[in-house]
Amino acid sequence: MRGLKVLPSGRPGRGRLYVNLPDGQAVAWYDRQANRISVLADDHREAVLAVLRPYLSGTVSIGPPPVPTPAELRRLAMPPDADLAPNRPGETLLAELEHGTAGTRSRHRLRQDLTAQQRMGDAFDALEPDGWRTLHCVPLPGFGRIDHLVIGPAGIFCVRTVPGRRQRAVIGDLLLTVGRAEPRPDPRWIRGAAARATAVLAAKVTPALAVVDASRLETAPTVRDIRILQPPTATPDLLAAPTALKPPDVEALFAQARDARTWLPPAPPPPSRPTLGPPGSEARGPGRRPGKR
Repeated sequence: MRGLKVLPSGRPGRGRLYVNLPDGQAVAWYDRQANRISVLADDHREAVLAVLRPYLSGTVSIGPPPVPTPAELRRLAMPPDADLAPNRPGETLLAELEHGTAGTRSRHRLRQDLTAQQRMGDAFDALEPDGWRTLHCVPLPGFGRIDHLVIGPAGIFCVRTVPGRRQRAVIGDLLLTVGRAEPRPDPRWIRGAAARATAVLAAKVTPALAVVDASRLETAPTVRDIRILQPPTATPDLLAAPTALKPPDVEALFAQARDARTWLPPAPPPPSRPTLGPPGSEARGPGRRPGKR
């Protein structure tokens, strides 16, 4: 059948490929991770295989769509503007650089922060084939935003990224110092953010600090509760960590965390309207009875 179009979805090279009719209706999709083609209309089966053939590799299974899991049902019911999964590393910094103030020094620091978040984001995104899921720029009321929330077999990690600026970085119990700059309260902040994320997700979240491009990194021996990461070693360190979550748990937690409504406080109930009495009662004073004056 002519006119079928193949459209990608999700991150480049990792998301699904949808096969649509000319009017936009989907008739099938190819899940690259599962290496499976789900066909919605069996009469288009051969045409779907023909149009997807350039994208297939290895042994591919084909059949009707599998029964959706609770995580998939939650994703399908999510409003598009509430989905945090499409966020890029440093999403808010990109917007700030484009529309923010023109101060040279502040923009230079924003670019350094953005570069650091992008490097760590690329390292975390590379873990996806191994069963990991990553969210970037997660809103956390009272704390700002979590740079990266990494969910995988080794658990959940709440990551704050710090640019090392090719200087010596020292991580203490409460403060982090880069070069001769003023100490930053990053260790204290990430502990609070992880505790808040633990309460929201009802699962243990480990605080983590990612230091990018430091000439030397020193960590106080008393810092045992924070995971320290760097771009060259972050991927092997996380892959080598003991398994704490099964794949269904990873998907369920990711589906919960990608919904922005999970992180926002519940809206206050609307104010109740006062109950109106009988006609004319609002004009009476206290203790007065209707009748002649």
